Amino acid sequence: MMKFIDELKKEELDGKKVILRADLDVPLRQLPTANHQSSTKIGDDFRIRAQKETLDYLVDAGAKILVVAHLGHEVSDKSFAPVVEEIGKILGQTLTLVPHAELASVDILFRGGQVLLLDNIRQDEREVQNDEGLAAELSNGFDYYVDDAFATAHRSHASIVAVTKHLPAYAGFLIKKETENLKQAMEAPTEGKILVLGGAKISTKLPVIKNFLDRAEKILIGGALANNFFKMQGINVGSSVIDDSVFLDVKSDKIILPRDFLAGNKNSVSGSASVYNRIMSVENDEAILDIGPETIKEWTEIIKHAKMVIWNGPMGYSEHKDFAVGTKVIAEAVAAAGYSIIGGGDTIAAVDKLGLLDKYSFVSTGGGSMLSFLAGEKLAGLEALSYYEN
Repeated sequence: MMKFIDELKKEELDGKKVILRADLDVPLRQLPTANHQSSTKIGDDFRIRAQKETLDYLVDAGAKILVVAHLGHEVSDKSFAPVVEEIGKILGQTLTLVPHAELASVDILFRGGQVLLLDNIRQDEREVQNDEGLAAELSNGFDYYVDDAFATAHRSHASIVAVTKHLPAYAGFLIKKETENLKQAMEAPTEGKILVLGGAKISTKLPVIKNFLDRAEKILIGGALANNFFKMQGINVGSSVIDDSVFLDVKSDKIILPRDFLAGNKNSVSGSASVYNRIMSVENDEAILDIGPETIKEWTEIIKHAKMVIWNGPMGYSEHKDFAVGTKVIAEAVAAAGYSIIGGGDTIAAVDKLGLLDKYSFVSTGGGSMLSFLAGEKLAGLEALSYYEN
């Protein structure tokens, strides 16, 4: 059975050294400066803010914390150095950045500050290999391990899995919220439960669709995901995004596809597009870029009467204002639902731009991990924390 951080009382944490596996993998942007140079800034701080509750608990209890996190995909040479001060301000803590070469000297570094941040853990290639040697080096001299990085829970990496063999392991407050809410999404009654999926990665969302055929009343499929279904039905989707590597072997009356959509030339997007219904073939040089007005009307009505809505993935090319209407209206409809769960980086970016991020019942920090959980798969990080044990 998974143990949570609040099972550790202040007297058990006071003065103890704790590894906190956090999720600080956020988009960075380059801003011009007065001297024609560029300055690196955090593009979206949602995931960082989600770590604050657990870190505050440890700090208030008097623990000494080494925050371990990654930045970028797989093995990376990116460093937290340009943004460590900004991360500290978001978390309300003064962070001391620890290069990997100084990991063995953390006792000395703790004399100067209560919270240390190890530089990007994926700078060490052993991280993605789930290397026992790296796990031993990380845990040496520490008393507890706390995992609060739900977005990486589907990764079998050293700072997520192997390290739990060396230290007493606990889940942080964010993982507690994530598992409770996503479990509720799985187990809530089918009647009145609507699953809304968009985006482009059919390979990650097809398992979710299959798992929810008996768990949801309706499954609304928009974005590039719908293109695969259209193509399977013999509809010409022009130059729309398609994932030909996936065999679409699912059919159900519960799956609701767009009845119409906007299509235009994606190589010269100027805001001009044609409205198609789904029995009309798209021109070869055009791509489907958004759901159409009839679909918007139908889907908002479905969502309006839902008891629970789970949403992952925008409805089209929402980065362009002329093709963001479908995503905007669906975002507003889901926000007004009785109980709403959303997740996925593109989805969060879209609703944050609309100022709706705080309007949902729960916003998951996980993209791939949220989808894996909803697909009924076992997540390596949760398994390491004994989540699946009774």
